[in-house]
Amino acid sequence: MAKIAFIGLGNMGGPMAANLVKGQHQVTAFDLTAAALDAAAANGARKAASAAEAVKDAEVVVTMLPQGKHVRAVYENDVLPHVAKGAFLIDCSTIDVDTARHVAALAEKAGLAMVDAPVSGGVGGATAGTLTFMVGGSDAAFAKARPILEKMGKNIVHTGAPGSGQAAKIVNNMILGITMIGVAEGFLMGKRLGLDMKTLFDIVSTSSGSCWAVNNYLPVAGPVPGSPANRDFAPGFTAENMLKDLKLAQQAALSSGASTPMGAEAAHLFNLFVNAGNGGKDFSGIIRMLDGK
Repeated sequence: MAKIAFIGLGNMGGPMAANLVKGQHQVTAFDLTAAALDAAAANGARKAASAAEAVKDAEVVVTMLPQGKHVRAVYENDVLPHVAKGAFLIDCSTIDVDTARHVAALAEKAGLAMVDAPVSGGVGGATAGTLTFMVGGSDAAFAKARPILEKMGKNIVHTGAPGSGQAAKIVNNMILGITMIGVAEGFLMGKRLGLDMKTLFDIVSTSSGSCWAVNNYLPVAGPVPGSPANRDFAPGFTAENMLKDLKLAQQAALSSGASTPMGAEAAHLFNLFVNAGNGGKDFSGIIRMLDGK
């Protein structure tokens, strides 16, 4: 059993912290939102009054924060100045690669081991403890992170040096954003051509058009029972978060000199969707905008 500080208890962080408690760890939690903090306490975590207080006696620190600026601020102002010597740091936020590498360098300078470990799997995966973690850091740091991450996920992948976890996550989600738009366009065209959606699904899901967005997250109600399309696009992964990741992908493409015309177009379309007031809907709901609704 480890003493774990968990900072950031949103839609993903809350259930992740709960699974660490279920894994018999002693979790001290902090979030700026009182309701999120109360929910963590109801799940067995101890509440802290601040991030600095949460990390004071922690053996492991896990952060799950919205943006790179938040990660930088929390580590510079709260974690690194107050954490115990020898503590191990895990950042599960999805942020830009440069910030991940910057914070990792600060941790190394302070004599602390750290990994960036962004996740894939959405709220459902966070709740079920089936997330995929893409872990950037040294071999030794990855080995130390694995038993903690295994309490929250099923697939723990070492991606390489610090920052590489963020790189892998950004690439993955850019592909997902692009493919979801393609799937939505295809099924909308099929509908206009008079095809039955279940019949089209049966064909595409077993043919060359098959992909995760079709088989697991079809943006059409009916054929895939677990899809948000059956729940008025209540989010598993919000359009706002997809837009964030697509913007990070474009930033990474610019800094690395990569050509991503489809990624740029996906970012443009999701920007339109979010700015129309749909940021809180599931990202697969972009099919409604493409359908003119």
